[in-house]
Amino acid sequence: MAKYKSVILLCCPMLASPLLADNIDDKTGNDSIQYQVVLDEFVVQTFKQDRELSLSPVAASTVTSSQLKNKNINDIKAVSAFIPNFYMPDYGSKLTSPVYIRGIGSKINSPAVGMYVDDIPYFEKAAFDFDISEIERIEVLRGPQGTLYGRNTMGGLIKMYTRSPLKYQGTNINASAGSYLTTKVGISHYGKAGDDFGYAVAANYNHSNGYLYNQARKENADKYNSASARVRLEWLPKDNLELRFTSVYDFTDQNGYPYAEFDAENGSIGTVNYNSGGIYKRNMVSNGFMANYNAGKVKFSSQTSMQYVDDHQGIDQDFTSESVYYAQQMQKQLMFSEELNVKSVTQEDDRYKWLFGAFAFWQGIDNTVRLDMLKKNISTEKYYDQPTYGVAFYHQSEFRNIAVDGLSLILGLRYDLEWANMDYSGVTLEYESNKHLDDFKPFNSKLNFGQFTPKVALQYEFESSGIIYMSAAKGYKTGGFNTSFETEEQRTFRPEFSWNYEVGAKHPFFDNRMSAEIALFFIDWKNQQISQPLPSGQGSMLTNAGRSQSKGVEFSLSANIFNGLMFNTAYGYTHARFMDYKNGSSDYSGNRLPFVPEHTFTAGVNYSIAKPCNEIDRINIGVDYLGNGRIYWREDNKTSQPFYGLVNTKVSVMKGAITTSLWAKNITSTSYTTFYFESGGKKLAQKGKPFSIGADIQISF
Repeated sequence: MAKYKSVILLCCPMLASPLLADNIDDKTGNDSIQYQVVLDEFVVQTFKQDRELSLSPVAASTVTSSQLKNKNINDIKAVSAFIPNFYMPDYGSKLTSPVYIRGIGSKINSPAVGMYVDDIPYFEKAAFDFDISEIERIEVLRGPQGTLYGRNTMGGLIKMYTRSPLKYQGTNINASAGSYLTTKVGISHYGKAGDDFGYAVAANYNHSNGYLYNQARKENADKYNSASARVRLEWLPKDNLELRFTSVYDFTDQNGYPYAEFDAENGSIGTVNYNSGGIYKRNMVSNGFMANYNAGKVKFSSQTSMQYVDDHQGIDQDFTSESVYYAQQMQKQLMFSEELNVKSVTQEDDRYKWLFGAFAFWQGIDNTVRLDMLKKNISTEKYYDQPTYGVAFYHQSEFRNIAVDGLSLILGLRYDLEWANMDYSGVTLEYESNKHLDDFKPFNSKLNFGQFTPKVALQYEFESSGIIYMSAAKGYKTGGFNTSFETEEQRTFRPEFSWNYEVGAKHPFFDNRMSAEIALFFIDWKNQQISQPLPSGQGSMLTNAGRSQSKGVEFSLSANIFNGLMFNTAYGYTHARFMDYKNGSSDYSGNRLPFVPEHTFTAGVNYSIAKPCNEIDRINIGVDYLGNGRIYWREDNKTSQPFYGLVNTKVSVMKGAITTSLWAKNITSTSYTTFYFESGGKKLAQKGKPFSIGADIQISF
């Protein structure tokens, strides 16, 4: 059980450093009225380990459900703006959600940053962007997490948790309306049957008419609809046994891909003007069953997970008002995983803490890619069957109070073994009749990968609850197959590896009215996987760069200036460049890595006024500034997005069970580019979202 000391704050905090942000407990059912802030020894119970994030040797940020609501954050891409050195560009649809932390990321194929939701692993980036209305807390861990989480977490890890019905009961109804016919409605209910069984159900619907107009089709290019439903069941049949089941269904239907030609001379983006509509439809189901058994001195845990994703993409590949190319992708993914671990149950004065675990998974991807060459009246269909399975074993030891009180040594080691196959075939068709013209030569490819990912960390904990630490950890991202290729050597790409060296400090000040965190890092990695357009310009593939480096700093500060007023700021600097990368006759050595902001910056104030009059219980006012830049879009560094900033605000008024809010985003109408690529000899880009305004209402009882 968690032990804590607490104070009651009358203000509603902004995004805080991990010390404060991770330790906010809603005691009222209304996220904006009253909070209990845990200031000391709050232990978060998780599947992997029981730990205090603020006292762990890792750079991390936490966003609570209160902050998600107060900042009007609706998706994971919006969360990234508040985290130093964390960047998620808007790809144009949910087909893929590129994620970059400290310069490490992936635009296509498997992610380099991991994601877990209620301990369910999300393997594909096509699953990353989903409705987060019922998320209680989001943790972003920066730097490799391969020792505990394995493959594809070399950049970091995103962990999300929903609210426990055993800890919170109530009903919430919310509705929102804003610019561009943006509407949201949702309902959730958390209840208990006795003291040992809890249940939670939730449903949400979102709609947007789109922000960017398609001149050729006389309609908005980015119209959007989504819906989700969530169930969570918890049962405590015994004092030492916990069972949990979660099931989530998520549906998306969007036009997507509002790309227009980019003028590199002045950095302007033209009008969206393609004649064939873009589409992205997705059905996703995620299920998980967890069991925790406390045997006294040790705890046994099991997590069984299943995820199914069925999506369909359609895109005007020539991006013109003429009928030249149209590309479609139909993909089905099915994933099963099982993880078992056993860990010590320690007391405060115990000097040794340990964890052993094993992980196994199977992932099957069935992919069909169709390219219609309309002027030639020819279509090609390519079929990919990609089963992958793997196992992993890991261990972590923590030695406490070595040599002197407060000094700890953490050692970890993991071994991942993976087997991947791809069956490929294809056919050429007559476009209008689908008449069979020719068959591609089929082939079967097999790959296997094995990798050790060690970690060592040394930390010193002060009596005042602050820490200083240093760590070294290896990251690993698996290799694989390209679904677009034109030659034999383009079919596969190799794994990439990194070593992350880090020093940092976290500390509270002035009786916990202020907290600060700083981290400096250096990353050296080899065989970086780089997205490159095919020589024909029809599609992209992954290749391996020789060697790259990234170094930088992260800083965050949270201050309770006085009762009711909170100030927060976070800054990240990343200098990421190719050390040795040649592609054909081009030498990119020394250039900056694409899709990596040189700077990330956020600053915000939040002012809460209790009982301004008899008719109002509380007024909450928040303003945030979010900055990114400079972002280079390609390896040649010839095109980039300069530093830009957005200003958002939200005002909430609370009376009893009802909270009403007014919000505005990008109130300065800043023009910026959120995504850039080249295809078929064209420079194409997507504009960022313009100024928008809206209102919310929430009823909680």
